[in-house]
Amino acid sequence: MTQAEKIKYDVIGLTETRRRHPLNAVYETGEELFLGTCDSGGVGGVGILVNTRTAKNIDSFEQLTTRIGRLRMRRGRNPRTIINWDLFATLAGFWEDSAMDNIDEEYDRLVEHLHDFTKRAESFKTTKRRMSLEILELIRQRGAAQAARNPELTSELARLCREAIKEDLKERRAEVLAEAAEAGRSIRYARRDFATTSALG
Repeated sequence: MTQAEKIKYDVIGLTETRRRHPLNAVYETGEELFLGTCDSGGVGGVGILVNTRTAKNIDSFEQLTTRIGRLRMRRGRNPRTIINWDLFATLAGFWEDSAMDNIDEEYDRLVEHLHDFTKRAESFKTTKRRMSLEILELIRQRGAAQAARNPELTSELARLCREAIKEDLKERRAEVLAEAAEAGRSIRYARRDFATTSALG
């Protein structure tokens, strides 16, 4: 801990912790230490040291494998906004047979994990608002009418909501197909993907 005080840091990644049992410690200064476990051969283990300011935003730390760990942190006041810090412990300077046997497997897992995470992050960036402000206002009015126990107005607003949602869906579908055509992608695949995401959303 004395050495960590000499540098400015938010998160320090640790490798080769070689622990048999996980450890989560909070120091008097407020820093938190998470140490993961190693495999049966005493190889690997990842951990993190988080400074006092950053520690209050920790959502969770999980060890995905003996060489990959994930720290999830809340960003700002919104509990839904989460940052993932993915840690990967390399094998630099450690060449025992047990480590060399599964290096390809560990590497493949890391690449797959990073690929999946990147796809999710990109889809999060490109997600557009699914409902227009007009539809959201109609839904709010319908809720107010329902709370006021006005069945005629509730029914009329529900009908207007359905029509507005159908219209927005038509417009969005046309945008998706036009984007696919401009990018030279398959219209059939774009139509299928749109149907899938519409059903899920």
